[in-house]
Amino acid sequence: MPYIIAHDMGTSSDKAVLVDFEGKIIESATTPYKTYYPYPAWVEQEPEEYWQGVCNSSKTLIKKAGISPEEVKGMVFATQSMGVIPVDEEGNALYRNITWVDGRAQKQADKIMGKLGGKKLFTLIVGTPIMGKDVVAKIAWIKEERPDIYKRTKYFLDVNGYLKMRCTGRMVAELSGASSYGFDLKKKTWMGALPLIGVDVKKLPPLVKSTDNVGGLTKEAAEQLGLLEGTPVFGGCDDVQSAAIGSGMTKDGDVHIYLGTSAWVCASSKNQTKFVNGAAAIQSADPNMNLIAGITEAAGSNIEWLMNQFFSKEHEQYGDGIYAYMDDCIKKIPCGSDSLICTPWMLGERCPVSSTTTRATLFNINEEHTREHLMRAVYEGIGYNLRWILENFKKDYKFSCQTFRVIGGGALDDAWMQIIADITGTEFSVLDNPRNAGALGGAVIALIGLGELPSFEEAYKFVKVAKTYTPNKTNHEIYTKLFASYKDVYYGLEKAYKNANGTRFASK
Repeated sequence: MPYIIAHDMGTSSDKAVLVDFEGKIIESATTPYKTYYPYPAWVEQEPEEYWQGVCNSSKTLIKKAGISPEEVKGMVFATQSMGVIPVDEEGNALYRNITWVDGRAQKQADKIMGKLGGKKLFTLIVGTPIMGKDVVAKIAWIKEERPDIYKRTKYFLDVNGYLKMRCTGRMVAELSGASSYGFDLKKKTWMGALPLIGVDVKKLPPLVKSTDNVGGLTKEAAEQLGLLEGTPVFGGCDDVQSAAIGSGMTKDGDVHIYLGTSAWVCASSKNQTKFVNGAAAIQSADPNMNLIAGITEAAGSNIEWLMNQFFSKEHEQYGDGIYAYMDDCIKKIPCGSDSLICTPWMLGERCPVSSTTTRATLFNINEEHTREHLMRAVYEGIGYNLRWILENFKKDYKFSCQTFRVIGGGALDDAWMQIIADITGTEFSVLDNPRNAGALGGAVIALIGLGELPSFEEAYKFVKVAKTYTPNKTNHEIYTKLFASYKDVYYGLEKAYKNANGTRFASK
C-alpha cells in the first residue's frame, strides 16, 4: 500500500505522520528538540537537531507501521516559519536557526524603517511596522553583527528549505515560506523593494510551489532516514499554511485557530493583501489563495510554564494526566478568576499588538487569589488574546468569524475550549486528531503533487469534526467586561514595558 510521510516541524518538536492515499493517519511519531536562550530576547535552535529529529521520526514510523521503505511514495515538510539559517556553498549551516520568536534585531528594524521615512510613515505605507522578530531585520543583524558569516552565506534558508536541502541537495524556498522574508503576493516572486532595505536578493534561493517535486532523496539522506534513494520530496509549506489545509478551512473567509506552543487565528482569502494590527497577509499553500494570519507568540508554552512552576509535584504524581488534573482545578474557579487577569505575552507579542518589549503581566491580584486562580487566568488570558484578534479580523478585513475550527494540542483540553467559546461568544468545532492537522495538511500537498488529488479543496474529505462548543451567555457577559480591562493593561503599560525592556533586550 502507498503512503506519504509528513513532518510537522513545530517550535518544540517534529510531529511526523504516516498517511495513506485515502488521507488516513496510520501511525505518528514525535521527536523533541531543544531551544536555546543565550541572551534575553534571543531564541535559537540547532539545524542539525531538526535533521536528527526527522531521521528518528521517519525510522520510527516505518518500524511502528511495519511497512517497507518501498511503500513510502513521498515526503513533505510543514515547518515553523520565519527561520533564518545561513548556509554556505556546500550547505553547511553557519549559525543556529534564529527562530521566529527571537527578538534580537529591533535596532536593525528601526534602522530599516528610518531609511523609508521612519516608523509612522513606514507603517502608513506597509500597514505594520517592522519588528526585531522579522526576517529582514534578522538578516540585517547578521550582516552588521556577524559580517564574517554574512560574507560566507550562499543562501538564507528557513527551516523547510534547510530540511529539503538535507534531503535532496537542492537549495530552494517555497512560496509560503518566502512570505516571511519579503514576497510579492501578486507577482509570486521576491519583493522588488528588498534591496532598498538592505537585503541582497542574490542570497535568497530560487522559489518553488508547495506541490512541486523538489527532487528525490540523495543516497546519504535515504540511508539516514531509512528510506529509498530517489523518494520524491515536495515543496511543502509553513505550519500556518499546512494547518489551514489540514483544518479543511480552505475557502474564502474560512477561519481556523491553532493552539499549540504558540497560537494563531488564520483566515483564507482570495484577495486580501493588507498588513493590519500585527496580522500578516501571506501566501497560502494553494498558489491561488492568500491567508491572513494573526500569530500570538505564547499559548501552550504559558501553560507548560505554569505547570512546571506551580504544579511540579502534581506533575510527578499524575504524569501525562496532569492536564486533566489542571482542568479539574480550573472548573472549581469561577468564570473570570475573581477579576484576576493574566496577559500571555511571555515572549513579547506579534498579534493583536506588535511588540518585542511587552511581557506577561498579572493584574488585579489580591489575598483571596490562589495558584488555581492564576492557572485559570492564564487560560483566560490566551482566550482574550484570541478574541482581540478575531475582533480585528472583523473590523480590518470584514471576515464574519461567525464560526471557526480549532486544531493543535490545545484543542484536546475540554475546559480550555469552553473558556474560549465563552470569551469569544462564538460556536466552534474541534477536529478529530487535532494534533496532527498540520501534518495531514502536508500530506494533502504531497498527494496533489503526486497527482492523487485534484485540488486543495479536496482536503475537506480528510477532515472529521469531533465536538462542537457553544458559548454560555452569562459567562460571555462577564468576560466581555474583563476583556476591556485586559486591553487596558496593554495600553496602560505599553510605555512601561518599553522603558523596562528596551535596553535589556538590545543586541549583545
